[in-house]
Amino acid sequence: MSETAPNVLMIYPAFNGSSFWNYRSTCEMVGARYVAPPLGLMTVAALLPPTWPVRLVDLNVATLEEPDLAWADMVMIGGMLPQQAAALRLLEMCRSRGIVTVVGGPDATSSPDRYEAASFRVLGEAESIIGEFVQAYEDGARSGTFEAPKFQADVTTTPIPRFDLIDFSNYLEVNIQFSRGCPFTCEFCDIIELYGRKPRTKTVPQILAELQRLHDLGYRGHVDFVDDNLIGNKKALKALLPHLIDWQTRHNRPFELSTEASLNLADDDALLELMAQAGFFAVFIGIESPDPDVLNATRKKQNTRRDIAASIQNIYDKGMFVIAGFIIGFDEESSKAGKEIGALIEEAAMPVAMAGLLYALPNTQLTRRLRREGRLHTQHSVDLDDGLDDQCTSGLNFVTQRPRAEVLADYRALVDRIYRPEAYFARVRSVVRRIDTSRPNGSLMSGDFRKDTIQALRLFYAFTVRFPAWRGLFWVTVADCLIRNPKSLKPALRMIALFVHLGPFSRFVSTEIGRQVDDLSKGDWVEPMLAAAE
Repeated sequence: MSETAPNVLMIYPAFNGSSFWNYRSTCEMVGARYVAPPLGLMTVAALLPPTWPVRLVDLNVATLEEPDLAWADMVMIGGMLPQQAAALRLLEMCRSRGIVTVVGGPDATSSPDRYEAASFRVLGEAESIIGEFVQAYEDGARSGTFEAPKFQADVTTTPIPRFDLIDFSNYLEVNIQFSRGCPFTCEFCDIIELYGRKPRTKTVPQILAELQRLHDLGYRGHVDFVDDNLIGNKKALKALLPHLIDWQTRHNRPFELSTEASLNLADDDALLELMAQAGFFAVFIGIESPDPDVLNATRKKQNTRRDIAASIQNIYDKGMFVIAGFIIGFDEESSKAGKEIGALIEEAAMPVAMAGLLYALPNTQLTRRLRREGRLHTQHSVDLDDGLDDQCTSGLNFVTQRPRAEVLADYRALVDRIYRPEAYFARVRSVVRRIDTSRPNGSLMSGDFRKDTIQALRLFYAFTVRFPAWRGLFWVTVADCLIRNPKSLKPALRMIALFVHLGPFSRFVSTEIGRQVDDLSKGDWVEPMLAAAE
C-alpha cells in the first residue's frame, strides 16, 4: 500500500503549428495562446482521489520546466492522433527520469500498441476504469493496462472538470461536454468506435453546475459544447435548453455558446429557436460533400435528405453562423468534386469552410475496408518533425481510386478558391445579409463585453496596420455590416479574425500540396508500404 499520495503532473502534448484548427495567428492577434484547454485531462483530474495533488501543463500555452518534473511522482498524458509523436517523446523523457507514466485518451485507446512505453495504459472512457487504476497504484502496482468496457461509462456520474487548473486568459474559449456518441454510421468517423451510437447525456443539474463553476471562477465569454453531435439525443437536449435559457437569463447572459451537430439540426425549427434563445451563435457541421453518391457510399445518408444550402440558411435564420467541414478523396467522387464543393460553399455563404483530405483513422469502418482491399498504408502515426500534422497535408493514407495527383490538384484548387481573400470576405458580407440577429444570441452585450472590446480593437489595429493587403477588404466588410445589419458585427468580426490564421495557412497548404503533385509528376513519390489485406 502506498503511504503517500502521488504528485500527479498532467501534460497535454503540443499540437503542431500546421493546422486549420488551431487558429494560432488569430489567438496571437487577440491576446490568447491557444483555442481551448484540455477538457479530457481536466475531467480525469476531477476523477482522481481528492488527496492526490494535481498540476496541469498544457504545452500549447506553456513550457515544461525541470521543477515540474522534479515535483512529479506520476505523469499523465492524453491526446489525439496529431499529438501522438509529441506524446511518445514525452513518455521517453519521463521514463529516462524514472517517473511513472500513465497514458489515455482517444489516440491511446485507438492505437494502444503505440504506447507500450507507458507504465500504465488507461484505455477507454475514464469513468468506467479510473477507480481500478487508482486502487492498483495504491496497492503498489507500477505498471499495467486497464481497459474500460465499451460504451458503458455512466456520464451522469462524471464530476465537474477541474477548471481551476487552467488560466482562462490563455484560451479563446472554454469547453464543456453534454453528451457522448452519435447515432449515425459515417464510415470514416471514429466517434462511434470510441463512444458508440447511443448518445449518453449528462443531467441538467450537471451542466448547470459546470456553468456555475465557470461563472464562480470568474470566466465570461465563449463556451463550446464539444459534443460530437449535440443533437444526437434531441429529447435530452430539448429538456436541457429551457433550463439553460433560464440560467443564462438569471446570470445576465455571461456565456456565448457554440457546438457541433449534424445537418438535420436545420429541420427542427423549435430546437433551433431554443438554441438561439440559449445563446448558441455558431455550429460546426460536417457536410463532407454535396455529391449524393459520395454521401451514400460513405454512409452519411442524412445529408442527402435535404437541400444543403437551404438548410444552412435555416440556421442563419436563427442567428447562428455555420462552420462547415468538407473532405476530398472519397472513392466515389468525380473529377468535379472540388468545383462542386467550392460552388456549394459560395452558394450557402460559409466563410469558414474546413476542407481536408480523407484520412483513414485507426479502427474505423473505412480503415477496416481499406485493409480488406489491400489499399491501406501501414503507418497511422503522424510525424510532427516534418511540419505536417493533419489531413490537409498528411491525408490520403491509402491507395486512392482517382489518380493521386488528380485528387491532390483538385484539393489544392479548392483551397485556393475558398481562401482567396476577396472570396472569403465576400462570403462574410453575404452572411451579414442573411443572418437574423434579432434573438439573444445576436446581442452585442452577451459574454465578456470588456474582453470583446479589447479583441475588437486589436482586430481593427491588425487589419489597419499589420495586414495592409487586407485593409480595404476589412473596412468594406465592416462598413457593409454596420449599414446592413449592425448587430451582426460581432459574428462578422469573429469570422474575419479567423482569416488571420486561415488565409496564410491555406497558402502553406497550397504550397505543400503543390510540392506533392510535383513529386508525383517527377516520379519522386513512392506508395508507402501497404497493410496486409484481410
